[in-house]
Amino acid sequence: MKRADLEHILRAASAITNERDFIVIGSQAILGQFPNAPPELLISDEVDIYPRHRPDLADLIDGAIGELSFFHDEFGYYAQGVGPTTAVLPAGWEARLVPVTNENTHGAVGHCLELHDMLAAKYVAAREKDRHFCRSAVRRGLADEATLLRRIAELPVSEERKGALEKDVASDFAVARRGA
Repeated sequence: MKRADLEHILRAASAITNERDFIVIGSQAILGQFPNAPPELLISDEVDIYPRHRPDLADLIDGAIGELSFFHDEFGYYAQGVGPTTAVLPAGWEARLVPVTNENTHGAVGHCLELHDMLAAKYVAAREKDRHFCRSAVRRGLADEATLLRRIAELPVSEERKGALEKDVASDFAVARRGA
């Protein structure tokens, strides 16, 4: 995926829903903060998105430009309509959103998760693809360990879970420092 692909999805989602503000929460939210992110962070062909003020319209996005749609077949990428509870996010995440809007979005705004908020959510999700994404972002030097640990502390999960996540973060940074 490229930044232009994200912009295209924002434009299409806006046309489908008549909404202008969208939340982008998946891995491709990295394109907000890092338009030229390293290739290994851009392998997903989906954008997880929902209308900020009308999350109930996410199904329209899924149906029109979702997986296996004509849009997906035509362009090779698609939108996954999600909702506000799809990701477990740190307190204050909305104040740190990174907007994507320009002439290519035709007035639509994709409010992309800030990198550390997205990484915290990915550590919670703990799927192999999420762990790989986190390790790659750390190895590439995009994330700051102290900031990420603060975001982990702000997650709405148990203290026991936070402790396990902090160990995962520390391990990933230790491996990156060793150059492995």
